[in-house]
Amino acid sequence: MLQSGRVGFIYSKHSQGDSAHMNWISNYVRPKINSMFSRREVPDNLWTKCDECGTMLFHRELKAAQNTCPSCDHHMHISPRARFEALFDGGIFTEVKVEEPQVDPLTFKDQKRYPDRLKDAKKKTDETDAMLVAEGEIGRTKIVACAQDFKFMGGSMGMYVGNAIIAAAEAAVARKCPLVLFSAAGGARMQEGILSLMQMPRTTVAVQMLKEAGLPYIVVLTHPTTGGVTASYAMLGDIHIAEPNALIAFAGTRVIEQTIREKLPEGFQRAEYLLDHGMLDRVTHRTKMKGELVSIIRMLMRDTPPIMGDLPKPTEEPVPEVAAEEA
Repeated sequence: MLQSGRVGFIYSKHSQGDSAHMNWISNYVRPKINSMFSRREVPDNLWTKCDECGTMLFHRELKAAQNTCPSCDHHMHISPRARFEALFDGGIFTEVKVEEPQVDPLTFKDQKRYPDRLKDAKKKTDETDAMLVAEGEIGRTKIVACAQDFKFMGGSMGMYVGNAIIAAAEAAVARKCPLVLFSAAGGARMQEGILSLMQMPRTTVAVQMLKEAGLPYIVVLTHPTTGGVTASYAMLGDIHIAEPNALIAFAGTRVIEQTIREKLPEGFQRAEYLLDHGMLDRVTHRTKMKGELVSIIRMLMRDTPPIMGDLPKPTEEPVPEVAAEEA
């Protein structure tokens, strides 16, 4: 009886030790090993793949380069708001109010109702429509700028875009400063039919307001600029600048080839080809665009050369004691 009790006591003691040992392994060692070898979750927005060369770019590096690839210089899409933050001094600008038109005047419906498409585009871009208008300073030079967002229904030109360009032109005339427009569009917005096409003459009149006031109108054509936008305000500037390799056209290459029954040259509708054939004045990298615009604007406004930097305020040197006594 005593022996059996002793054996039971010893067994119980060893069992408790083993249990504590197993708990230590389970609670500390095993989770530590799992954490070392388990795959860590990486947020999706930390890296972006370049569409051209396939390089994985860290989001901070990409933002610093204004959405251009450091490896191949490919210019990716950039939102109007991000563009303005890089363009205006200190990233400070004031939005210009744009009159909102009637929504869905034609009660248009294809696979989706037009109001539903607008709602989805607003949610995707967090913008009211396909164009943002702002005023501020670049290189201490006052300007009004407007930019299209290709992610908002392909940057299509509807009544809101027409109202935005008119508001931008009126603001520029009122402040007696240049208007800079960044175009990016697939053309007119089919959901607004003839009302969309009417924005072509409306925006032409707005550009004429600037010309009559003697104010520069500079157009920066970004990828892509096509259709009715190319046939109106995008080609009416005093100066035309394009980003590298931007597609700039009215009709597509295939449509033209089928119409004239001829093979078109390589890169026929790209910025560099159009520069060589006299349709553009400049092809400028996005990171150098601000400096280019400042120089051109100040030249057209007959202003002094741009200020490239500020010197520190001179400090007053103390008068030596000997010199003070002699005086």
